[in-house]
Amino acid sequence: MGVYKYLVLDLIIRSNIPTYILVQNRSMPPAPMAATTTSSAELLQAKAELWCHTFAYLKSMALQSAIKLAIPTAIHRCGGAVSLSELHLHLTVPVSKLPCLSRLMKLLVASGIFRESKASVYSLTPVSRLLVEDIDGGHACLSQFTVMATSPFHFGASQCLAEWLKEDDDAAAETPFMMAHGVGFFAYTGHDLEFGALFNEAMGVDSRFMAEILVRECGDVFAGLTSLVDVGGGDGTTARAIAKAFPYVKCSVLELPQVVDNMPVDGVVEFVAGDMMEFVPPTDAVLLKFVLHNWSDEHCVRILKRSKEAISTQEPKGKVIIIDTVAGSASKQTLEAQLLMDICMMMLTRGEERDEEKWHKLFLDAGFSRYKINPILGSQSLIEVFP
Repeated sequence: MGVYKYLVLDLIIRSNIPTYILVQNRSMPPAPMAATTTSSAELLQAKAELWCHTFAYLKSMALQSAIKLAIPTAIHRCGGAVSLSELHLHLTVPVSKLPCLSRLMKLLVASGIFRESKASVYSLTPVSRLLVEDIDGGHACLSQFTVMATSPFHFGASQCLAEWLKEDDDAAAETPFMMAHGVGFFAYTGHDLEFGALFNEAMGVDSRFMAEILVRECGDVFAGLTSLVDVGGGDGTTARAIAKAFPYVKCSVLELPQVVDNMPVDGVVEFVAGDMMEFVPPTDAVLLKFVLHNWSDEHCVRILKRSKEAISTQEPKGKVIIIDTVAGSASKQTLEAQLLMDICMMMLTRGEERDEEKWHKLFLDAGFSRYKINPILGSQSLIEVFP
């Protein structure tokens, strides 16, 4: 997400926000001299911090390079720890670039992607373990999600953010992505086969990653259910994991016709063609995983109303299960992840990452009576909403 830190700084500069604040402050009574004096040490530290923000996008590019060079997988195959020379033997990098590889690894170590011992041996961290290729089908690899999020398509859209913010809503493109590429994000994934395939793969591995944790940590959420519809559930990864873990729950996936037409019949989940804005099949529970943050408040209320209609005949067990961000985490790192994803949503869609107050309003507007938030999924939460 370093690229999003960079684009926020770029936005601040292009919008002349620091100059505006300075001009406003000049009209105020001067503060005491002791409060306004900045030492040389503080200025130099500020400059270093400014460099970190200015070049934050290079952290994203270094991470992308590590993935494309398959460095995490190479370290894993070497037993989890490897010297630079040993690592080089497993990479398609010429000998002449070995010093450059060393410099890349130094940044990745400083960024927390890898760990380096005193003997200059590199090992994996919890972050880089998520990037090891799934060779035997034993775990979800999130490499493609990072490659997709650091692609030229995203970066090009980020360069339009300041220009987009300056335009009135009536004149502006819907999103910076549309300004950069001429069409909306989801339309683009349908038109550009290469990017569409990358997006689908990225969403698939992310769904698998979350599904593994969901069935392991949140099993009580599915107690008493006999049916569940995963709305916008893509290729059925999450629904399939739930069906296998809880065989008593009949799982279906509601997706657009063009998605359903390409899905194989496996007997584990049923695919239903339709538009979630218009109809959700009757069920005990509706699952909305990473759906609502893509949409405006108006669209979210409409989706929630359709979901309420689907579960209204299943009381008292009927409910909507939402997996999404509830912004405002107490953890600094998790909060930063939420804020970066919020900028990403602003750039790509009309949606946002909402805090509890905004979620509460959506639920009330859609006619629900109560909800329960469980912040068990890292930067995301599991929300149960009841009629």
